[in-house]
Amino acid sequence: MAKVVAVKFRKGDKLYYFSAGKYSPQKGQGVIVETAKGNEYAVVEETEKEVSEKEIVSPLKPIVRIATEKDEAMRKANIERRGEAMKICKQKIRDHGLDMKLVDCEFSFDGSRVVFSFSAEGRVDFRDLVKDLASTFHTRIELRQIGARDETHLLGGIAPCGREVCCAGCMQDFRRVSIKMAKNQGLSLNPGKVSGLCGRLMCCLSYENDYYAEAYKKTPKTGSTVTTPEGKGTVVAVNMLKMEVRVKIEKDGGNFVYRDFPVDKISFKRGAEKEESGNSDEE
Repeated sequence: MAKVVAVKFRKGDKLYYFSAGKYSPQKGQGVIVETAKGNEYAVVEETEKEVSEKEIVSPLKPIVRIATEKDEAMRKANIERRGEAMKICKQKIRDHGLDMKLVDCEFSFDGSRVVFSFSAEGRVDFRDLVKDLASTFHTRIELRQIGARDETHLLGGIAPCGREVCCAGCMQDFRRVSIKMAKNQGLSLNPGKVSGLCGRLMCCLSYENDYYAEAYKKTPKTGSTVTTPEGKGTVVAVNMLKMEVRVKIEKDGGNFVYRDFPVDKISFKRGAEKEESGNSDEE
């Protein structure tokens, strides 16, 4: 086990571990840490704790110092420079006629490097643009092409649920998401219903997938025939949270009634599988 402090370099980023050394920073406090690209400013998210060696990327680097007033002023100046740098870069992109969308700009802590992130449909030859930007800013320029999910992560926004998009607010890493997760939850497979602002499958589909995957095995499919205490009927809806199914049952005279039954009160078949009761552990 190693004693570490968890920090973030920017909102929505994953946590990075550093050795506290002789310092005892508090949550929310600014610190200067040593990275592969030099010293950078970060904010403490978790105070000193012990983690397993497997969670650490070796070598474990130290906190250089607690951020001073001068460090805080330098960080604030870099943030204020961002707006003008974005404006200049967008104009340069137009001047060079490049088919790319500028997404973000970030100055390194010491101002020796500026990283511009952009999205584009294909590869972009931006060599002349880099030279132009370098002569304007008189510093090292990096252009980084990112995907649709990374773009939404940087820009943020309001998701279909009305809350901030997960990738910008509460997710540390992108999770694997598949269309099977939407099927397990009984959601409409209409792209407009299961896609996020990035146009990809919503990350939140993975949050409760383990539960829905197990519940899916124990419930009948919509449209299937089941046997209920009131006779045979057709499943018209499944509530996997309550583990209930709504069944349409034909009565005498050709009339239909709709009844809700707990899954463990009905029996059904899943495809070519043998008939099972709803509380069976078999799929």
